[in-house]
Amino acid sequence: MPFQHPEEIGYGYVIERYVTRKDSDHPRYRELKSGRVLRPGWPHAERFARHLIDDAATISDAELEALLGFEWRARLTAAWLIGVGRRASFRERIGNLLLASEVCYSGGAYCFALAQFGTRADAEILNAYLDRYLPRTDLRYDQPAALGALLRLDARLGTHRAARFTQPDGLWDEWVNALAHLRDHPDYTPAERRRWTDLHCDFANSWTRP
Repeated sequence: MPFQHPEEIGYGYVIERYVTRKDSDHPRYRELKSGRVLRPGWPHAERFARHLIDDAATISDAELEALLGFEWRARLTAAWLIGVGRRASFRERIGNLLLASEVCYSGGAYCFALAQFGTRADAEILNAYLDRYLPRTDLRYDQPAALGALLRLDARLGTHRAARFTQPDGLWDEWVNALAHLRDHPDYTPAERRRWTDLHCDFANSWTRP
């Protein structure tokens, strides 16, 4: 997919307005990427979340498309706004970007958005991603985020799609064990991946107005 700067299509303002705006000490995209928003006691949490929720409610579909057509910072931010706002109309777009895996860092945000949508269609996208990329033990893309999102959806939907990936000596174990330093690493257990996804979704949802 070609990359296009938003200013080329009349949306040059969206980077400053949504991606690099500061509701803390750092630009929004950087806080979303770092996971700092999940730290207990983070002093900017309420301000950051409220502005994120407001933007998720007011950003237009055209503005989101302008962000999704650009580089990783814009895509990461757009996916978060889509997930917080539960813009399920972007399901196919998000799924295509996740499966294409064109840029770094944004894939985890796509998985977050799919977890937020919360349907079987979203689980199928995550399942397809894991089918494609878990056998690629040479690629360290967004397999952990995808597994965590799928596990969350399994719990919500009463399904067991992730089971065939997480069974002993299955695709997940093969992918993790392909790098010696990840073997037995606590961050790479399925339970930890599910917990990490839950933290992201709970952060976004805890500040949502009734």
